[in-house]
Amino acid sequence: MARRTGSKLCAALVVAALGVPFVVQAADAPAGQAAVQQAVQKGADLFAHESFGGAGTCETCHLNGGRDAGKLPNGKAIPSLIGAAAAFPRYSPRVQSVITLSQQIARCIGGALKGTPPAFGSPDLVALDTYITSLSKGVVMGRQFE
Repeated sequence: MARRTGSKLCAALVVAALGVPFVVQAADAPAGQAAVQQAVQKGADLFAHESFGGAGTCETCHLNGGRDAGKLPNGKAIPSLIGAAAAFPRYSPRVQSVITLSQQIARCIGGALKGTPPAFGSPDLVALDTYITSLSKGVVMGRQFE
């Protein structure tokens, strides 16, 4: 690995710790932006069309691509997913631990949809996470840490 200094080293360490497959350097920005946009599009397609072997798609509960409020299979109202990524990681009383957005996505697929969630770190779960995160663009993150 090439030697990095200052904030580049810190960013590389954080990215490595999170298991992200690449670091976007300034020269790589256009390629990195294109990769992120492709992941957003793939995530939107999965959200709307993939059942993961279950009883529906993400849009069964989360209407209009997650942009509108929806309902769980039990009829409980749920808010839109706009800004949802800004609330993760967060503590889940149900599992009594801190969970990430990817863990929540997997719980939704396995629970509400009764499907088989994609493996953690898989391209499909990364795409769904990226899509849902894109719905939070411009939302203040970190309030769960106050």
